[in-house]
Amino acid sequence: MSILVTPTTKIIVQGITGSFGAKHTQLSLAYGTQIAAGVTPGKGGQTFDHAGKSVPVYDTVAQAAKESGATVSVIFVPPPFAADAIIEAVDADLNLVVCITEGIPVRDMVKVKRSMQGRKTRLIGPNCPGVVTPGEGKDSSGGCRIGISPGYIHKKGNIGVVSRSGTLTYEAVWQLTCRGVGQSTCVGIGGDPVNGTSHLDIIKLFEDDPDTHGIIMIGEIGGTSEEEAAEWIKRNCHKPVAGFIAGSTAPAGRRMGHAGAIVSGGRGTAAAKIAAFKDADIGISATPSEMADTLLKMM
Repeated sequence: MSILVTPTTKIIVQGITGSFGAKHTQLSLAYGTQIAAGVTPGKGGQTFDHAGKSVPVYDTVAQAAKESGATVSVIFVPPPFAADAIIEAVDADLNLVVCITEGIPVRDMVKVKRSMQGRKTRLIGPNCPGVVTPGEGKDSSGGCRIGISPGYIHKKGNIGVVSRSGTLTYEAVWQLTCRGVGQSTCVGIGGDPVNGTSHLDIIKLFEDDPDTHGIIMIGEIGGTSEEEAAEWIKRNCHKPVAGFIAGSTAPAGRRMGHAGAIVSGGRGTAAAKIAAFKDADIGISATPSEMADTLLKMM
């Protein structure tokens, strides 16, 4: 079992004809992902062809969803247009939208969040690596790869991974795979201050998934989402959770990496997040290289 997506999930790629979208569509098709349609305004009627597979391209998400039966969209659209792309996917009543785009203005994302109120669509991102549910084929192929994560590092199994950092997601996954331990689903939620899905949202899904037996949660300075997740884990989670907080040496007031990775007003410090983890009996990795081992010792 998995969360959010399965190997049979049908996906729309918004921005499929751009260089970045095209590259990762090719990699997802090679992984075995069910890319059902692409969307590029003005290029409807064309096809995206790769390795013997032909993906129809539409002008709108509504057309693509109606014709293909897809329920998920991934967005590779430049920052000035990405917010409208998200809203278009929400208006098409999709179940899930994964926005890879980095650099979307905060004001635009506030507009997106307001437009999503009362709608069924879940947003992952923006500024995230996406979602991977590994398959059972060679290099975990035959699964569902949405976004930019390298598919070959994954292995089908029972550990859930959720992270604000793309590279640390890959590091945790690779550590697990090298130890012969597979993953149920790996979710990069992104590091922007205004995003669609939090650590807590994903932790709750992992808790309810019978085939997820343990969880790695990776956070960083800025915001309070890690503390909120830790409080819920303390009271409700019955599965072992290991965590790592990036940015413990970052100076206050200076943004580090992600747009949301900044300590301001005395909130969002690494020390506060680590204290919350300890209080919730979350296993704490002192360094990124220990994430998998910390969880496996707990299990």
